[in-house]
Amino acid sequence: MPVTVVRFNLVEPDATPASLAARYRAALEMAAYADEHGITTVQTEEHHGADNNWLPSPFAFAAAVFGATRRLAVTVSAIIGPLHDPLRLAEEIAVLDLLSGGRLVTVAGIGYRPEEYALFDVDWKRRGKLQDELLDALLKAWTGEPFEYRGRTVRITPRPYTDPHPLLLVGGSSKAAARRAARLGLPFFPSAHLPELEAYYKERLVEYGTEGWTMMPAAETPLLHVAEDPDRAWAQYGRHFLHEARTYASWQSGDIRSAVKSGASTVEELRAEGVYRIVTPEECVALGHANYVLHPLSGGMPVEEGWRSLRLFCERVLPGLGD
Repeated sequence: MPVTVVRFNLVEPDATPASLAARYRAALEMAAYADEHGITTVQTEEHHGADNNWLPSPFAFAAAVFGATRRLAVTVSAIIGPLHDPLRLAEEIAVLDLLSGGRLVTVAGIGYRPEEYALFDVDWKRRGKLQDELLDALLKAWTGEPFEYRGRTVRITPRPYTDPHPLLLVGGSSKAAARRAARLGLPFFPSAHLPELEAYYKERLVEYGTEGWTMMPAAETPLLHVAEDPDRAWAQYGRHFLHEARTYASWQSGDIRSAVKSGASTVEELRAEGVYRIVTPEECVALGHANYVLHPLSGGMPVEEGWRSLRLFCERVLPGLGD
């Protein structure tokens, strides 16, 4: 059975507080519905200061999802590690791990937007060192034992539910990220299909004498929307996918490698590119992917259209994937 993911970043350009609150409530109701129908994972992420209201607090959202569900995992992919206080983050993740019974997966990246660092007065040039400090502190904090942190002895409680610690992956598309993961014996989550970087990570595991594994996107990892009539859906709702694609493109420099990076400037170009796809239920089943990522509320998608996509996926795609 393939891994099935419902992604939420809660983007809504020009939202009012009331409309954004309704979108948040809908996302939780969708998560509960997905859980009832056997969806594997809800995925969310972290960005700050975005004009389109991109979700800045993925752990708060994860907590709400855990309260509405019983089985599915929540993957935070990714947090911007250096923007977090290490000890406070250790507590937050431990509590979520306890609340969910071990259903939280955290991918720690360093981000790619200097303006997010500026917002929180964090030195962009020190991001690598800050990430090293964060990861080291998390692993020590979750033992429940005292450890040295910034020249003093500290101890963090409670201990997490998961032994030896909640699932933590190092994300990124650089050799530095791969080295960091290998040195700490943590799994590596490349931000795109990068076999050469996976090979480099494995070499570093041998060098450091540690163990780890890679969770890498497939060569094709489209963001999916399911509709009875894709032509009509592209005509009516394609602008929402384009908004998200253009937002990502404005944030990512040329050397950023991402599974969802798009160069499209029109809906027609976006459709031809294939990063975002609108497919019928039958076409969705026929994709034959190991991972299906549904994005029902992409770019401010109307909630009712998001529900149509999710219901079609759960009621007409999932049964076919089990065959």
